[in-house]
Amino acid sequence: MYRNEYERWLAADLEDADLKPELTKIKDNENEIKERFAVALKFGTAGLRGVLGAGTNRMNIYVVRQATQGLANWVKTQGGNQTVAISYDSRLKSDVFAKTAAGVLAANGIKVRIYDALMPVPALSFATRYYQCNAGIMVTASHNPAQYNGYKAYGPDGCQMTDDAAAIVYNEIQKTDVLNGAKYISFAEGVEQGLIRFVGDDCKKALYEAIESRQVRPGLCKTAGLKLVYSPLNGSGLVPVTQVLKDIGITDITIVPEQEYPNGYFTTCSYPNPEIFAALEKGLELAKETGADLMLATDPDADRVGIAMKCPDGSYELVSGNEVGVLLLDYICAGRIEKGTLPEKAVAVKSIVSTPLADAVAAHYGVEMRNVLTGFKWIGDQIAQLEAAGEVDRFIFGFEESYGYLAGSYVRDKDAVIGSMLICEMAAYYRSIGSSLKQRLEEIYAQYGRYLNKVDSYEFQGLTGMDKMAGIMQQLRDNPPTEFAGYAVTKVTDYKKPDETGLPAANVLIYALEGGATVVVRPSGTEPKIKTYFTTLGKDLAEAQAQKDKLAEALKPLFA
Repeated sequence: MYRNEYERWLAADLEDADLKPELTKIKDNENEIKERFAVALKFGTAGLRGVLGAGTNRMNIYVVRQATQGLANWVKTQGGNQTVAISYDSRLKSDVFAKTAAGVLAANGIKVRIYDALMPVPALSFATRYYQCNAGIMVTASHNPAQYNGYKAYGPDGCQMTDDAAAIVYNEIQKTDVLNGAKYISFAEGVEQGLIRFVGDDCKKALYEAIESRQVRPGLCKTAGLKLVYSPLNGSGLVPVTQVLKDIGITDITIVPEQEYPNGYFTTCSYPNPEIFAALEKGLELAKETGADLMLATDPDADRVGIAMKCPDGSYELVSGNEVGVLLLDYICAGRIEKGTLPEKAVAVKSIVSTPLADAVAAHYGVEMRNVLTGFKWIGDQIAQLEAAGEVDRFIFGFEESYGYLAGSYVRDKDAVIGSMLICEMAAYYRSIGSSLKQRLEEIYAQYGRYLNKVDSYEFQGLTGMDKMAGIMQQLRDNPPTEFAGYAVTKVTDYKKPDETGLPAANVLIYALEGGATVVVRPSGTEPKIKTYFTTLGKDLAEAQAQKDKLAEALKPLFA
């Protein structure tokens, strides 16, 4: 079957000039043909993601057209404005895919609001809500390597699409022939017909105002003298992040020159992910040169932000997503109590794999902490529930350990723009009182205990990767471990059992161990990886690290 599909693509008059040479080059390589045509990229709640290239298992204009036709079929059943918002980042072909999607929607009589230049995930979520759209499309592969691109689909609430809606769209995609099944008109034609319009300045201004309204101590940054190094990692963060920071009074910003402007090849780091050291290396060098108080980096679609903080001895230390989440939660709670702006019955939300230290901090300030499944849409769902009850102002902060933060209900996805603003405001505040982020973090550990949170990943590449991952998870359920590295398992929580967890079913196992440590095993929703999350608690960092190392070693054979 896959051979026939390959031959059909090879014979077709393909509009993208890059595809035919690729297909010709692999004509005698059965494995390469199979890799591209044996399966199709699957559309799920995170949309599509894959390597750029020719074939059904690759990201290209035909796969984008097919997916968008599926989305259009769903939108047409939804009533409302019959409008879809579109944004895109700096990845290779992101602008092409965004305009391709717009052309399919316009051919289906659906109106489009598209940004006139690359803008991040939060801007897409905001525009979807601002224009009361039926759906939104963000063309990005987030922090994947340069050879990837993808397509995130959003519902009318600005949250990533629900499982039910995604299933309907996937069903419609499967009915649509990938090469010629989608309706399509050119972008120019859609503009001429008045169906495709650009996002207006009013929407952009409203986004910045919504973000800036969430300052904890307005006006503080104008006089604090914070010195910042910032890297947009060649992505979409440059304009919105610098605009918001300048608006709140942070003007001493040095941009990492090699990573300043959009560049989908990401030539300075193979993995443009602020979670990893290599992505921050250039920024750290510049921070040391300039003596910056803080180094900050956002990923290509600017929904994640990572930082390095200056320590009292002048060195720089990377701060984990869990630590930044705890620092921000602590800062927002304390600052809003001081300013009298903390709402009654305030609510914070985090994912089940994020640090339990945040639960302790929330309890200290009398804030309700809600724990939800991994994926920021579940945090968005909690905001939606509060909104439905007329209590949306109770939501003060949400975070995931994977460097995603949100304060405010103006969007329903993680937002590195507000994350950057609040991190800088927090650093400026501690600087203004003669303290620092490092000092405050140490105070938190002294108060609550030395928590250590670490994540390990095991990759399962190739066509059999997903099957191997499923087999490992099944094995863990069929033969539950009773101990890891000599620590007895005191409780297993299987999130495939919603009646026990009170949350929707998810492929996650959490092991509570004697002494208070936890181990979480979770397959990634977007990559062929199983992730293991460790939380250990010691009298100091060395003790917590030693326990983590023992546990990680004990788990290795399970993923061999």
